[in-house]
Amino acid sequence: MIPKDILKQIRRIQITTSRMVTDVFAGQYHSVFKGKGMEFYEVRQYQPGDEIRSIDWNVTARTGQPFVKKFIEERELTVMLLLDMSASSYFGTAQQLKMQLAAQLCSVLAFSAIKNNDKVGFIAFTDRIEKFIPPRKGLRHVLRVIREALYFKPQGTGTDIAGALDYLNRLTTRRTVTFIISDFFAPDFKKKLTVANKRHDIVAVTVTDPCELELPDAGLVKLFDPEKGRDFILDTSDRNLRLEYARRSQARIKQRNSLFASARVDTIDVRTDIPYSRSLLKFFRSRERRRR
Repeated sequence: MIPKDILKQIRRIQITTSRMVTDVFAGQYHSVFKGKGMEFYEVRQYQPGDEIRSIDWNVTARTGQPFVKKFIEERELTVMLLLDMSASSYFGTAQQLKMQLAAQLCSVLAFSAIKNNDKVGFIAFTDRIEKFIPPRKGLRHVLRVIREALYFKPQGTGTDIAGALDYLNRLTTRRTVTFIISDFFAPDFKKKLTVANKRHDIVAVTVTDPCELELPDAGLVKLFDPEKGRDFILDTSDRNLRLEYARRSQARIKQRNSLFASARVDTIDVRTDIPYSRSLLKFFRSRERRRR
């Protein structure tokens, strides 16, 4: 039985994100993520302005009148959501936990997909594959994806992005649009990411909390590393410690961005203290400009 508070969250996310998709994202999603190609639709009589290359010479010869072929976009896509549910995703010092933000992102992307009649699949992973929902269409299916993103209790604590990408490639040989939603605190996965991006259209969605970038001056603070399962104490009043922490955080982000660039993977950077709609709009607009 799903707790009432989870059901309320699902309902709230459904209302908020479906309205946002209708008002903002659906059209941009459609223009950014194209179908697999063009398929034949019909022939019709030639009209001034039609391209000569589109003339159907067989029909033209048979009828004695010029006819042209019409094609439409083969639209249907499969969108895969790969959600990192490792222990570090249950961290948050701003408006919400990283996992709560990730669930909302899953919702927006899933609603955008079904609004365009695309299929949506879901893979939850930690240091293992935790949950797989095969790609399907429809509102009930998307609500199931949101429910699992919010309510599923993983067994693992670590992060194996390479393993999740391997699983994706074994799962399907057809091209998908795949969003990996994670903080990307994981061992080297560059090779697997590069290989997967040649088969699929991979988008890395980075989820960050402000305290992962800079430490506040809060004196002695007891922290717990959920992925390693140990406590440690930091003296956050130490200015040098805070500076070193910020330096290492920036170095880690720089290294991560360099990895994405070398693998030619697009990114969407979201934070728990900033509305994610800004980051999604920035991504859609940037990608749309590149495709013109």
